Amino acid sequence: MNSFKLWEFFKLNKKMILLVSGVFGLLTCFFMGLSPLVSMGVISLVMAFWWIFEVLPLAGTALLPLVCYPMLGIMSTKKVAPVYMSSILMLFIGGFTVALAMQKWNLHKRIALKIVSFFGTKPSGLLMGFMVATSLLSMWISNTATCVMMVSIGLAVIKSFEDIYGDNGPTKVFSSTLMMGIAYSATIGGVATIVGTPPNLAFVRIYSMNFPEQSEFYFSSWLVFGLPICLLMLLSAYCVLYFMRIRKNQLRPLSEEVITKEVIKLGPMKKEEKWVGAIFVSMALLWVFRKKITIGALAIPGWSELLPRPEFVDDGTVAITMALLLFMIPTEKGGRIIDKKVFEEIPWGTILLFGGGFALAKGIQATGLSQLIGESFLGIKHVSPTLIISSLTLGMSLLTELTSNMASTEMLLPILAAVSKSSQIPPLSLMIPATLAASCAFMFPAATAPNAIIFGSKRVGIGEMIKSGFLINLVCVFIITLFSLFFIPFFFPS
Repeated sequence: MNSFKLWEFFKLNKKMILLVSGVFGLLTCFFMGLSPLVSMGVISLVMAFWWIFEVLPLAGTALLPLVCYPMLGIMSTKKVAPVYMSSILMLFIGGFTVALAMQKWNLHKRIALKIVSFFGTKPSGLLMGFMVATSLLSMWISNTATCVMMVSIGLAVIKSFEDIYGDNGPTKVFSSTLMMGIAYSATIGGVATIVGTPPNLAFVRIYSMNFPEQSEFYFSSWLVFGLPICLLMLLSAYCVLYFMRIRKNQLRPLSEEVITKEVIKLGPMKKEEKWVGAIFVSMALLWVFRKKITIGALAIPGWSELLPRPEFVDDGTVAITMALLLFMIPTEKGGRIIDKKVFEEIPWGTILLFGGGFALAKGIQATGLSQLIGESFLGIKHVSPTLIISSLTLGMSLLTELTSNMASTEMLLPILAAVSKSSQIPPLSLMIPATLAASCAFMFPAATAPNAIIFGSKRVGIGEMIKSGFLINLVCVFIITLFSLFFIPFFFPS
């Protein structure tokens, strides 16, 4: 059998081959009594390949440490199990619950329509309005949910263009451009906040596990750094789409009636919407002002300082408190703002994936594998920081085009933490750009859920996505590299 046939055989049977190979490797560790260090290396490789190729569901692979650690003498079940339910995950669950309440009562749709109507009905204005609305919502709720909602509004707008001007070339160009704008801004919006996208939450947890002596990463500290990056990336994506596709398009403006009709469908703002809006705003303010904020000579004390033990409270406490209030507030027709059905919609698979990544990082640290990995990169300290960060950012953005951004982050961040410890490079200079780059996947339908959603609308061709997405990838890599080199030391002094 020649090499070509072997490669074809692997492509057809890669999941089964990787499954059998992984199980064989783990059994070898057990029966040969290999050291915890070696066993941890095998587990790391198995989880990495199983995540990359989705041999098992991502959440299924994430459960491996619960079985392998105690069996191979790495860590007891009592120590590894709590890693799967941390305060970071409480932040995710609470924030997601509030987001589901916004979706249930259509508050997110009302906000989006208000923003879109503000920017007018010219194709360029509509593109900007949809991108701003999508990114703003994606800062707080799932990028998938945001994209689904905005695509439904976008398709209504596109249908109106088609009814008036026909399904011609200019209309098709605008249609695909608007869909891409929605998908890209749904991904970019998550960069701004800790809760905006899973890689950000993973970073906070893995960083605190590896560097417990460093200051806590809380909501406001990420916001002041992430929001400018988000805005620059959003503006860059808009400019790419505008100059490549919209500027020379001869499509005339749309009547404002389309947006007005969508607003009329919603009707007047209900009491439940007002309650959800109040809870949402309160949650955001409590996150931002939990810790003392210092701006030059101005110091704004944090509300947590009023408590007997301020250190006992974190952003997860705030999120769960707001979620509990939603279970308590009655509706006009009886019942509560949200009920037990909300638990059916929480992405428990993502939560398990989080836990598996944290367990992987914990095992790498506990066995000394992190130190071994770090020592192998000692020579990196002599390499230019610009080259390191730009290569890391570009590499992560390309990797996340092919794999889950969450899985990529969970695999790479523990390694970067180890490299930082051995090379004396500040950990944030490596871990933050890698985390941000995990959200730079704009080329392929399978790269992110928003990309898949717009591709499924049959309004966007894969060639169009690759052309626009590749350029946006490069611009975003440049922005992340620039901010990482010059602003991380300013915002997060060591």
